[in-house]
Amino acid sequence: MMRKERLIVPLVVGLALLWGIAQYLSGVLFERELARALDDLAARGELAVKRSDVDRGWLESRGTLHLTPRFGQAWHLELPFVARHGVISTRIDGELRLHLGPGDRRLFGDALPSPPPTWQARYRTLGATLEGHLTLAPFIVSQKGGEQAGRELDFQGGRITFGGVYGDWRLQARLAPWRLSDGPATLEAGPTTLESRYAYTEGAYHFTQQDLLKVERLAWHQPDLELDAHELVLHSRTVLDEQELRVESELTLDRLVTAEQVLLTGRIALELSRINADALRSVLAMLRDEAARGDAALEGRDLLARLEPQLLAMLQDSPRLDLHAIALDSPMLGLDARGDGALFFDSRQFAELSLVALDEPHEQARWRARLYGDLIWHQVPKVVALWLGLPLDTQDLEIDVVRGRVRINGRPLPPVLERLQ
Repeated sequence: MMRKERLIVPLVVGLALLWGIAQYLSGVLFERELARALDDLAARGELAVKRSDVDRGWLESRGTLHLTPRFGQAWHLELPFVARHGVISTRIDGELRLHLGPGDRRLFGDALPSPPPTWQARYRTLGATLEGHLTLAPFIVSQKGGEQAGRELDFQGGRITFGGVYGDWRLQARLAPWRLSDGPATLEAGPTTLESRYAYTEGAYHFTQQDLLKVERLAWHQPDLELDAHELVLHSRTVLDEQELRVESELTLDRLVTAEQVLLTGRIALELSRINADALRSVLAMLRDEAARGDAALEGRDLLARLEPQLLAMLQDSPRLDLHAIALDSPMLGLDARGDGALFFDSRQFAELSLVALDEPHEQARWRARLYGDLIWHQVPKVVALWLGLPLDTQDLEIDVVRGRVRINGRPLPPVLERLQ
C-alpha cells in the first residue's frame, strides 16, 4: 500500500504540472497567434487595427479589437471578446458592435432595433487553426413618410463563417433576401453568397485574395420601370508579389429582364496590372505612420501632398488595363458586343504630374494625354456604324487612344462625342 501511495502522489503531481504547463502554453500560443494576425491585417494597409482592455490570464483572456478605415470616420468596428483557454483548444465568445459616422452612432441599437450580433469561434492549439461563425438576426426598420408611404428595410438574416490558419484565411457569407422600399419604389436583392480567401506572407509583404460574389436576384421596381437581374456573379483576384499589384475581375450576368424581355446578358473580364509593388508598400507604411499620429494628422489634401511622390511612383511601370473579353447581348434591342483591348498609362517623367492639382482642368488634360490604347469591337451592328458615320458594311470597330484622344477606324469622334472628351 505504501508503495502504491508513493507512486500515486508523484503521478498526480506530474499530471497536475503537465496540465498547468499545457494550460499556460494554450494561452500563450493563442495570444501570439492573435498578435501576429492583427499585425498582418494592419500591414495590409486598408485598416487601422488595435486592441484595448487587454486582460491576459491562464484560464481566460479578454479584450476588445478595434478596426477603423485609414481615411475618414465612416465607421468603427468593435469586437469585444472573452477567450476561455483549454488544454487542447480555446473557445472565444464575442460581439460585433458597428459604429457609423463621426458621431459614433451605433448601427445595432441606435439605427437598427436589434441587439449586437454575437459570434463564436474555437482555436485549436495543436493545429493552430481557428473556426468560427456569426449569425445575423432578421429585422425590419420602418420610417414614416407623412402622406405617402414611408421607407422600410426588411432584412431576413444571414450567417457568416470564417476560419483557417496563420497566413491562409477563409470567409463565407450567406445572406437571405432583403428588401428596401421607398414609397412605390423597391429594391430587392438575394439570396447572396460571398466566398473569400486571403493568403499572405508575414507582414503581408506578398498576398493573394480571391473573392466570389453571387447575387441570385437584384430587382428595381417603380411604377414606370421594372428591372430584374438574375444570376449576377463577380469574381476577383488580387495579387501583390515582388514586382507588382494585379487585380483580375470578371462580371457575368445571366439576364437582365424588363417588360418581360431580356434586355442584357453576357460577361466582362478585365485586369489591372503593373502597379509598382515597392511603391505601394511604401505608401502603406507611410499610411500606418500617419495613422499612428492620430486623426488630426489625416487631413485629406495635406496627407495627399505628403504621399504624392510615393503615389506617383506606383505608376512608374506604366499601369495597364486589359479588357480580356467583352461579350454582351441585348435580344430586346437586337445588339451585341464582342471585343477586347487594352489601355496604357505613359509613366515617362511621371514626377511632372500632380495629384493635389488633379481637380484643375489643365492638370486633368495632362493626365489624359498620358493615355494610349486600343479596343476592337468585332462584328459591329449596322445601327452603331450608322450612328458613328461609318460605312454600313463596316465589320469591326477599331478604337484607338493616342495621347488621350480617341479615333474610331482612323477617324476622329463625331462632334457630339468629341465634346465629351
